[in-house]
Amino acid sequence: MSKVYMKDGKLVVPDNVTIPFIEGDGVGAEITPVCQQVVKAAVELAYLGKRSIEWKEVLAGGKAFEQTGEWLPEATMDAFREYLIGIKGPLTTPVGGGIRSLNVALRQTLDLYVCLRPVRWFKGVVSPVKEPSKVNMHIFRENTEDIYAGIEWEQGTPEARKFFAFLRDEMGVTKVRFPETSSFGVKPVSKEGTQRLVRAAIRYALAQQLPSVTLVHKGNIMKFTEGSFKRWGYEVAETEFADQTFTMNQYNQIKKDLGEESAKAAVAKAINDGKVIIKDCIADAFLQNTLLIPEEYSVIATLNLNGDYISDQLAAMVGGIGIAPGANINYLTGHAIFEATHGTAPNIAGKNVVNPCSLLLSSVMMLEYLGWNEAAQLIVNALERAFSLGEATPDLARFMDNGKPIGTAEFGKRIVELM
Repeated sequence: MSKVYMKDGKLVVPDNVTIPFIEGDGVGAEITPVCQQVVKAAVELAYLGKRSIEWKEVLAGGKAFEQTGEWLPEATMDAFREYLIGIKGPLTTPVGGGIRSLNVALRQTLDLYVCLRPVRWFKGVVSPVKEPSKVNMHIFRENTEDIYAGIEWEQGTPEARKFFAFLRDEMGVTKVRFPETSSFGVKPVSKEGTQRLVRAAIRYALAQQLPSVTLVHKGNIMKFTEGSFKRWGYEVAETEFADQTFTMNQYNQIKKDLGEESAKAAVAKAINDGKVIIKDCIADAFLQNTLLIPEEYSVIATLNLNGDYISDQLAAMVGGIGIAPGANINYLTGHAIFEATHGTAPNIAGKNVVNPCSLLLSSVMMLEYLGWNEAAQLIVNALERAFSLGEATPDLARFMDNGKPIGTAEFGKRIVELM
């Protein structure tokens, strides 16, 4: 087997490729083999044996700790660095203390600056909204900055007191309401981090022939972090993609100089010319709009915390986090880790009822990233057939009019049969 590598800024993928994988904690032991079975069948069917994947297990999470005494062994990081592409099941993340989030550690260590979450509806899946078919969005969530950077100090510690003293004495800050009982966190947002995220989002929209990129932010409140994200995002479009985009900054300037009708005409011409429209929306308004007018949004570029909320709400709108895929990507180095977006679900682990579709659709994303689109489409088509027949794991089948609940392992076999 061979390794994926980068040459002249492009991914080079051999026909027989080795992919490291992390099984995952909890339900990971059930969904990972099912997904590997489906992917193997799709690749064999699509390429008649000319292409193949060899799975290489690496350790992280509870399984790693049991075997090595480490939650994230350096050997695992070395494997992802070497092979560029990997896939992982859900990993344990304690709340309020204990080990650092392994997911965040992977993203930051490998500088996987894009968290890509495509969200679409599959016919047959029951949704809490009236027209889930209108939801078709691709979320580019900044993955390395914002408050997820992990720069924080707990209340009552010497570090928290020192940080507050610096704010008060050196920076003249007087707005900490209860300084003695406050914990503190820092929210870094950089120009470089914003630019590379928005650049990737625009390139994706152009490559996929999608109509718009929306910069989602809270710049009305956090003017120098989220507000700068908006400003820097528009700058990327207007300086690097001037011939391929039309921004709402330009719309507003035309409206000011020539009137609203001229501005509307300019937008219409840009759309007719196939340009990507770059716009922005305040985060809370955007969350409302995804329910009211989801068809007006396509590619979304946003910061880390906003992206967390947005991707989960959109997933709920199309049937739940169980069918929401995700990937963490560095488009410059080629490194990418595809993942289940849900947790370890220890309450149902080992019961053969967990929905494998999040990891399975992340496997589809992995195949598309490799350029193996034919195999990816076979899986998508089989999923659509299964859902239209009411065949799904219990979490989805119970809401379907013609629902036929089947176990995790049986669902994987059924997807192979339907290819």
